[in-house]
Amino acid sequence: MHVLAAALVLGALLLPGSLDALRLNRFTRIPGEGILAVVVLLALPWRRLRTALAAVCGAGLGALTVLNLLDMGFNEFLGRGFNLVLDWELLDDAQSYVSDAMGGTAATAAGIGAVALSALLVVLTALATVRLAHLLARHRPRASRGATIAGIAWIACAVLHLKLAGMPIASERTADALREQADRVVGTLRDEAAFAREARADTFGGTPPDQLVPELRGKDVLITFIESYGRSAIEDPVIAPTVTPALDAGTAALAKAGYQARSGWLTSATYGGSSWLGHSTALSGLWVDNQQRYRTVTTGDHLTLTKAFQKTGAWDTVGVMPGVQKGWPEAEWYGLEKVYNAFQLGYKGPKFSWSTMPDQYALEAFQQLEHGKKRDKPLMAEIILTSSHQPWAPIPKLVDWEDLGDGSVFKEIEAAGKTPEEVLADPDGSREEYGKSIRYSVTSLVQWLERYGTEDTVLVFLGDHQPRPRVSGLNASRDVPVTIVAKDPKVLESIEDWKWTEGLRPAKDAPVWKMSDFRDRFLTAFGSTPHPTEE
Repeated sequence: MHVLAAALVLGALLLPGSLDALRLNRFTRIPGEGILAVVVLLALPWRRLRTALAAVCGAGLGALTVLNLLDMGFNEFLGRGFNLVLDWELLDDAQSYVSDAMGGTAATAAGIGAVALSALLVVLTALATVRLAHLLARHRPRASRGATIAGIAWIACAVLHLKLAGMPIASERTADALREQADRVVGTLRDEAAFAREARADTFGGTPPDQLVPELRGKDVLITFIESYGRSAIEDPVIAPTVTPALDAGTAALAKAGYQARSGWLTSATYGGSSWLGHSTALSGLWVDNQQRYRTVTTGDHLTLTKAFQKTGAWDTVGVMPGVQKGWPEAEWYGLEKVYNAFQLGYKGPKFSWSTMPDQYALEAFQQLEHGKKRDKPLMAEIILTSSHQPWAPIPKLVDWEDLGDGSVFKEIEAAGKTPEEVLADPDGSREEYGKSIRYSVTSLVQWLERYGTEDTVLVFLGDHQPRPRVSGLNASRDVPVTIVAKDPKVLESIEDWKWTEGLRPAKDAPVWKMSDFRDRFLTAFGSTPHPTEE
């Protein structure tokens, strides 16, 4: 039991914060914090005090281990560590994702299991530390000599920068983890106040309605986000062969239909998930990279690109949100007069894992409910396409647009597709299926534009973020493609100085902007006059 207790405590002291760092050489190190704890415990003459301190230290180490495990999960899916202040509510989203991917029973079991294991880990680490403290006390002379030798060895290894299997032998992993968590908390609290001031200042906040986007009057403007459509889809050697032919074929098909396109890159504020942060960043002109910033900006009156169209009074504004399955108060901030959620698009077919409906169906529903109707004003729409949401299984297939009906046609397609478990267990397979999902989404959008676009249609489509690191690559950028398509040559002439690439596929050296720059560049390009509001 003593060996198991020592292994548990040592493992907790050396545990890294990411799955990629979870290698044997991480556990062949000397933890300085452990040596210090031994010295302190040996110095205490009273058993009760020693027991209490060991229990507190062990429980704290167990709690830190839980945070390290959360860091692993967040690094795996979002490319960043867990934030103690902001990220608790994302755990509910994670459970919803598991429910959609693997069923409600599995999600409930996983949630209960995670809570139980976390509590058990804290208790076991505390008990193990107490057991080791009593063992040290019973063998105080030998323990003191051992601690002295270990301390000297640690100092020597630290001073000489000695390594074993590529890792420094002297470890401060626990202290580093504590510093990281503390820095995140302090940084978050400081950022909240600074961002609130930043959000109150707005380059176009005071612009009169008649001076907003005058060069797009009379146009139907559609801003479409494609879930997880990142730079890796176009440049990764495994994924690109599936995606780039679809983009090139789309460019040719649209050119034949009279459309021209220009494409560039935007650096997203999020990575691997939290799509709403990408949407709000692109449309607000603010860098919304965490949940607190999102809450701050969406409860304020900072002008969004979509609301700029509403403010003019010259457009009807609509949102198509197949991923929204509950109340969505942010619609008012976005300036969307009407929003269609997952239950308001008439879909009667199966879900495709997290995605409530195939993109092709969502686009057809938009056509029937809004775009295809006669109206007094042109249409401004924000559309979120979700078929490329992880876990990329099963993936819909394109059907004849005349056969879409209520979506029942997708039942056999969904049943014949791969399961999330199959894809998640296969890293290379995940990349391939991700590529297929992007191809499906892009092709659906291109076919919709060929079929229903008009002389006055202006389509803007972009990714919200890169897919999770296991798919996009460990050192992948946060860049996503962005494209503007139109028949009217004046539209693309307005963005000529952007130097974007012709077609749907941005060149490797095409301009890269921060996603938060897009709103102001777009408003400026189409004739909007800045009238700043101050903090």
